[in-house]
Amino acid sequence: MSAEITELPATGPAGTARASALGSLGAMEATPTSLVTYKSYGHVVVIGPEDAALRAAHQLAGGNAATVLVPGPGRPDPGTRDGIIIVRGGAPEVEGRLGRFTVNLATPEGPVALVEAAGLSLEYFDLVLDLGEIPLIDYEVPPVGYYAPGRSETALARALAEIPEMNGEFEKPKYFNFKPELCAHSRSQLTGCTRCIDACPTLAITSADEIVSVDPYLCQGAGSCVAACPSGAMSYAFPTVSDLLTRLRRLLEAFREAGGEQPGLVLHDGWSGRALLAEHAADMPEDLLPVEVEEVGSVGMDTWLAALAYGARGVAICVTGNTPRRMVRELEAQIGFARGVLGGMGYPAGMLALVNTDLADDVAAAWAGMPAVAPVRPAKFVAPDDKRGILRLAIEHLHRQAPAPRKSAELPAGAPFGDIRVDKSACTLCMACVSVCPAAALTPGGDLPQLRFTEWNCVQCGLCEKACPEDAIRLHPRLLFDAELRQQPRTLHEEAPFCCVSCGKPFTTSGLLAKMQRKLEGHWMFQTDESRRRLQMCEHCRVKDMFRPGHEGGPPAI
Repeated sequence: MSAEITELPATGPAGTARASALGSLGAMEATPTSLVTYKSYGHVVVIGPEDAALRAAHQLAGGNAATVLVPGPGRPDPGTRDGIIIVRGGAPEVEGRLGRFTVNLATPEGPVALVEAAGLSLEYFDLVLDLGEIPLIDYEVPPVGYYAPGRSETALARALAEIPEMNGEFEKPKYFNFKPELCAHSRSQLTGCTRCIDACPTLAITSADEIVSVDPYLCQGAGSCVAACPSGAMSYAFPTVSDLLTRLRRLLEAFREAGGEQPGLVLHDGWSGRALLAEHAADMPEDLLPVEVEEVGSVGMDTWLAALAYGARGVAICVTGNTPRRMVRELEAQIGFARGVLGGMGYPAGMLALVNTDLADDVAAAWAGMPAVAPVRPAKFVAPDDKRGILRLAIEHLHRQAPAPRKSAELPAGAPFGDIRVDKSACTLCMACVSVCPAAALTPGGDLPQLRFTEWNCVQCGLCEKACPEDAIRLHPRLLFDAELRQQPRTLHEEAPFCCVSCGKPFTTSGLLAKMQRKLEGHWMFQTDESRRRLQMCEHCRVKDMFRPGHEGGPPAI
């Protein structure tokens, strides 16, 4: 907790309680995580117009080995100018991160590595200063070690000051944990959930066969992948959500114990917190408790609903105008889902708000829209490190005290809860949907031709919809509030089994058999009554019949 936050105005009992609660927390205890190590030897490539690039290279020459690249048509032409290696020509492509950048040049004769064209005994560059007007790496959050100041003299000065400090060995936390067995990205070459990939502002997450892959060196802890993940496969490691929720629960308890009533929470990171404190601290109601988190993008629906269950009257999530757009889009989506859940219980939408701390009107609207009264008797549950488990505990607690609960809440498309609708006239119970379901939401009926569904397990990834050869499945995002119903398997479709006409063993359904007969209607192998009758036999009787002496296709009778 920063010093500025603990010095917020305290003119009344709520302000005094806030100061006491914030002061009681101390440093956050976080479960240890592993570290990611970067090594940089100071080899920097400066890319851009020749004179500007050389000026920058000379300014860096004290602590860095600089190479200048001047993009242009034709083959790369290496040389020196003012004692600095310079390569003229080639269209550059840059990828990598601090200590491991590759720069390849597209030429009429094919790609050439810049280290080779410059005659350097390096495999990688450690740092990149890109002086082009259009960045060569156009990510919302660029990799560590990549600087693209554009036309900003201030940004260039900041880069020139920072680059010499980027030599040596650096460590950062590994911000994420990933459980591939929970990932709903892909099955059987069908793509399902891509929410973490779409939400990542650093492009650190890519598709890797049936699951996703996260580059820990590109990951900078934005955390929007964690908020977006519907299954909990991706989780924040520093801090864990259970550590954060323990802190929030204790903070709310401390505020009430100090005489405060009806507290609200304001979640911010370092960037949004500076604007919040500089511009809006005096206007913040004294019963609002600001809490700094590592990244606001990592704090999603599970945290917000748990905080409400712990007795917060509302949660405001702070961003700024510079917050990556992908992160903001994901936060907006998550708030839409959470408001849908709360609305289904009769709670007001203003309990959750996304606040741009650069905009005074945005901040004022959030404070005014937050309910004056906390919704529930505070929960006491200890949050597990399990996203779906936290959501279940929070929702059930909120629902027990809801002002106007309904049986279910309709949710926006993309929500991580829902039903699936099966067209029974089209479904043949082929079980293709069961084979791709990553969450065991869809299961077969054992010895019976049934398709069964456990709604709470469903993460609405869409793999079942894509796998169905009959186009018989549609997603229906919603939340069913009856805990027993949503966690109990129910039958979506069933048919009477079709029994083998020879031995009487059930082996398929009438619907699947009819489909097979239609498909084979014109096939040359099934033009006689005898061959068509074999389709109505189980696999063992079919083989026996084919090789029965005297039958069509079998050995001759003796």
